[in-house]
Amino acid sequence: MKKILVCSFLTAAMALVAAAADVTGKWSGSFVPEGQQPGTAFAVLKQSGTAVTGTAGPDESQQWPGLTGSIKGDKVLVEVKSPEDGTVYKCDLTLVGDHLKGDVSATAGNGQSLKAKMDLARVK
Repeated sequence: MKKILVCSFLTAAMALVAAAADVTGKWSGSFVPEGQQPGTAFAVLKQSGTAVTGTAGPDESQQWPGLTGSIKGDKVLVEVKSPEDGTVYKCDLTLVGDHLKGDVSATAGNGQSLKAKMDLARVK
């Protein structure tokens, strides 16, 4: 009985891992800073295990390299630095269906900071 229970548990755990979310692909949507006009955001992500890498920026033609982060369950944490002004964007996102939604905190090279909401949809 114990063996059957353990085997059932392992089978269920492996099925969950196999069904884990994959954020690989292109994502497009909104970037809404607090107290400012909304803008756009675009990211190209590649997932390998729990590691996430890629590019991100305001649109598909303006991408910043060096995006790094991780995924655990439906939580995606990524960071990218703008080569233009050195602003570091830290994104705490949740995968909800074909959307990545959540909070962004950004700190510029001069110490100024901002907070924003982001909602990206998977580009099909």
